[in-house]
Amino acid sequence: MMESSGGPYLNTAAVASPVGVARLLQVAFGCTTFSLVAHQGGFSAAYGTFCMFVWCFCFAVTIFIITCEFTHLHSCLSISWGNFTAAFAMLATLMSITAAVIYPLYFAQFGCYSISCKVRDFRIAASVFAGLLFIAYAVEVFLTRAKPGQVTSYMATVSGLLKIVQAFVACIIFGALVNDSQYSNYVATQWCVAVYSFCFVVTVVVVAFNVSGRTAMLRCPFERFVVIYTFVAILMYVSAAVIWPVFCFDSKYGSPWRPYQCSQGKCPWDSQLVIAVFTYVNLVLYIVDLAYSQHIRFVSHL
Repeated sequence: MMESSGGPYLNTAAVASPVGVARLLQVAFGCTTFSLVAHQGGFSAAYGTFCMFVWCFCFAVTIFIITCEFTHLHSCLSISWGNFTAAFAMLATLMSITAAVIYPLYFAQFGCYSISCKVRDFRIAASVFAGLLFIAYAVEVFLTRAKPGQVTSYMATVSGLLKIVQAFVACIIFGALVNDSQYSNYVATQWCVAVYSFCFVVTVVVVAFNVSGRTAMLRCPFERFVVIYTFVAILMYVSAAVIWPVFCFDSKYGSPWRPYQCSQGKCPWDSQLVIAVFTYVNLVLYIVDLAYSQHIRFVSHL
């Protein structure tokens, strides 16, 4: 004789709730996007490969999340499910908007000069669905974000979401660093690289501790650790925000203007400018993070 488990085996809210509908749209838009590209749109070089990776990765993880929530399998996983889904939604939003910008920029065009009109139409359609995919993930972030006064998982708070953005911006900086940025010319610019690396690693560790539900392992209260680290990161980024432009764009060390002999896509000055801009972006993000970290209320095991 079989015993009742005391509840339904399937969670219909996983697909019927507003968040569930958003995730179903993510699956539909993601599948449509990479199918259009793989069938006729085409892709090439590192930019195209990155876009395909983003769409396939986000599609696979979203399918995994829907399956786990629909079948209650997430309760068998030794992770903080609320932190995991919130962190992934933010990461997928950033990755999908990046792909939604890169793919049409490098592959879509309105004319049929170098490609057939059929390929052009597929690329335009893929670009449209890539944009819809970004909107679907952004909607999920909006729906699951922590409301004022609400006690929720850390990654759903403004501070938690900012951690994902900070790590993503750091990845952009690393990409520019390896693209012939000439950071090894001076010890000062090497210090800036150390700043970017240290803050990125600690930010990823903070996210990993929350997603794994292991914040209680820290010897000090997690909220205090986050505030102290964010303050230290601000000080370090302030130093980088001063040092990097001086040693790259001051006439004594570098060039205040883009050299005429620089080729498009292979100019160290361009990489240095990207790094400088995103250094200030991350500095602002850490300052906003510190302001919000003073008032967060969360539960680590949600």
